[in-house]
Amino acid sequence: MLETILMEFITKYEPLLIIISSIVALCMATFMIYLRVKVSESPTNRRRILLPPLFMSSGALMFVFPYFRISFMEVMEALVLGLFFSVFLIRSTTFTLKNNDIYLIPSRAFIFILFGLLFIRIIIKLLIGSSISFGETSGMFYLLGFFMIVSWRIAMLVKYNKLAKKIRLQ
Repeated sequence: MLETILMEFITKYEPLLIIISSIVALCMATFMIYLRVKVSESPTNRRRILLPPLFMSSGALMFVFPYFRISFMEVMEALVLGLFFSVFLIRSTTFTLKNNDIYLIPSRAFIFILFGLLFIRIIIKLLIGSSISFGETSGMFYLLGFFMIVSWRIAMLVKYNKLAKKIRLQ
């Protein structure tokens, strides 16, 4: 019953949902930039690095509804693109030591990378949105973002651990 109502709503308002989802993604990117600048003002720790992907994982509940499920090949495409996009974030993320604390250095490139990735994602969404449903597109881009964040955060954790080990050795 709920699934039928959801399907009718999505089918009826699909073009509007694509626009709204792009606007929401733009707002989220802006918020992430603000958050990244604020976080860099205080020392970081493992928890701050690991919690965002954990919180984001709750979005996988979307796959409970068949409308959002995607094929194995689409999962692999999202994985490859997510890993590719994460390279830019990984390369722009650096840490520094201050008074035996580890700080994230905000990169000016981060803003351009984040909005560039968002722009590319919107273009891809518009291009493939005509050949697959809004639900499948949403599922693919959720996984793309998730794989991108997880791989970026793992790389951050590796960099953080190297600096933490350096502090312990001093």
